[in-house]
Amino acid sequence: MRQIYRGRIAPSPTGFLHFGHAMTFWRAQERAREAGGRLVLRIEDLDSDRCRREFADAIINDLHWFGLDWNEGPDIGGPCVPYVQSQRRSRYLESWEKLRVGGFIYPCKCSRKDVAEASLAPHENHVSLGQRHQGAAVFRPPFVSSAAGNPPFLEANRAIDAQENFGEEPLYPGTCRSIPGTIHKAKTSAGTHWRFRVPNGERIEFVDERVGKQSAVAGRDFGDFIVWRRDDVQAYQLAVVVDDAAMRISEVVRGKDLLVSTFRQLLLYHALNLTPPKFFHTQLIVDESGKRLAKRHGALSLRALRERGFAAEELRACYMGKS
Repeated sequence: MRQIYRGRIAPSPTGFLHFGHAMTFWRAQERAREAGGRLVLRIEDLDSDRCRREFADAIINDLHWFGLDWNEGPDIGGPCVPYVQSQRRSRYLESWEKLRVGGFIYPCKCSRKDVAEASLAPHENHVSLGQRHQGAAVFRPPFVSSAAGNPPFLEANRAIDAQENFGEEPLYPGTCRSIPGTIHKAKTSAGTHWRFRVPNGERIEFVDERVGKQSAVAGRDFGDFIVWRRDDVQAYQLAVVVDDAAMRISEVVRGKDLLVSTFRQLLLYHALNLTPPKFFHTQLIVDESGKRLAKRHGALSLRALRERGFAAEELRACYMGKS
């Protein structure tokens, strides 16, 4: 029986939606329509200090103005309610417990500052990220398939260089990885970070549906990562895996700045015995200096562009014509 395509768009309401994310969501809608599938809207509001209800409402309004429609979401309901991450805590806790009992995660007292300072220290066995991955064991998720054609309004098909995204955060030095008894002593999620123990030396591979095969070596290109924060809030990596599996998402369409996150998430799917979706990483929209668009570009939010009199069709045509 043929699986029904299920895509998703997942904005974070920490500000007004910027044009770059809007175009990524437009591509996600196109992929869903091309497959005759369904599109899900999920609000990812884990950052309680920055997320605001008024931003969530504005994002929904601006997305409709931009020409997007979805089949399920917080505004219209659906079979996978709730569609707001802050309302899905029990599901994340259940997965955290599975990871803890399975020995996949461990408590960690290190702050971001600790990790950053450790990364500045000289390492005798440091290996350049530019060197080839040789002699590593290979872990292949079960869904590996041939890549699909590249979208018509993006750059010509080429291999995404995953190395572009490595190094955006320092590798965890393993300070708390081997402290005896910590997993058994810590019974609650609160009060400490919880890190996923990556299989050092294993090569993780997947096929991007836009540009083909991608690979990274665990423990060298990315290290142990946080799945639960010490303030008792689930981290992004765990939340999206749990939600995408629960909502039966068959393909994740997102910007290539999140490509390195795919390797981490594949490990979580494997540890939780969940089937991963396919992935389609779009080319990013950048500013004049070559930096990717972000919420700091207030003038390029959909809300600001609307207020300046632009039409949605005009914005989409302008971008597609230049790409």
